Amino acid sequence: MPVKVMGIAAGRKNSNNEILLKEALMRCEEAGAQVTMINLKDYKILDCTGCTSCTMGMSQGKHVGCVLDGQDDKKKIMDVMLQQDAVIFSVPTYDLMPASAFVTFAQRSLSYETAFLETIGAIEHKDRVAGLIAVGGSTRSWQSMALEGLQAAMFTTDLKVVDMLLATRVPGMAQCLLDDALIARAGKLGEHIMEAVHTPVKQRRWLGEEDMGWCPNCHSNALVLGETQWDGLYYPVECQVCGAGGTLEQAADGRWKFVIQKDGLLKDRTTVAGRAKHLEEIAHTQGGFYSNPQNHKIVQEKLAKYKEKQFPAV
Repeated sequence: MPVKVMGIAAGRKNSNNEILLKEALMRCEEAGAQVTMINLKDYKILDCTGCTSCTMGMSQGKHVGCVLDGQDDKKKIMDVMLQQDAVIFSVPTYDLMPASAFVTFAQRSLSYETAFLETIGAIEHKDRVAGLIAVGGSTRSWQSMALEGLQAAMFTTDLKVVDMLLATRVPGMAQCLLDDALIARAGKLGEHIMEAVHTPVKQRRWLGEEDMGWCPNCHSNALVLGETQWDGLYYPVECQVCGAGGTLEQAADGRWKFVIQKDGLLKDRTTVAGRAKHLEEIAHTQGGFYSNPQNHKIVQEKLAKYKEKQFPAV
């Protein structure tokens, strides 16, 4: 069977995000892939309601799905996406972060959390790879959370990111076509996708620029100061995206680097085992609240004050 590759855009038609995505997909097609492409702008995707019914069900060993299934196109897209060998996302950046069309789509994916569903035996494991393209009109300084925002949405559906491209300074419609090097780099991302798919799963690795980002595990460019986690685990510095823990060390040349400590990948979000640890946290946190009837009584008593208080609206 041919390799299945899906492209998902989230911006204007026939502009930079679609052009770079199509260039990558054409390389995949030339290498024999069966290619599918959609633009999220063509579909109805409702906002997550925040009801948490999906995670409550999974923390109890049940697969209940999403309460919005059947009301929009999310499930239709996911039923296709989860059958792919690879997915390439291409998303514009309007102000530091990925565009809202992608964020809305991504935040509805929790009910499809593959690590959770595999843990409770609801689905079988499938290995997938991903490529990410973020597109904006400025330099990295005004796209500083773009790729990281895309990365943060990959873990939920077990997509291993093997390459990322930050397309900068292309604010105009289809302006990327003036930059032959950028077009070539998008094509190279497509080639990397096919290389990864044809590599044995345990040997798959990062294929983008080796020195990209602070984190040697996921290549994100975002670090945060660590804090004690729910189970007592503590790292001085954490990767904001994959959760790797370690510290900063200064090399002889004066440059700083993020060094992951020996147990720093215990909760690595890029792995099924690491994400399954989060299911334990959800079960612990939700269980502590819902299992005690006294909690509900206290909340209901205090809630009245806030339900009754109303302020003028627009």
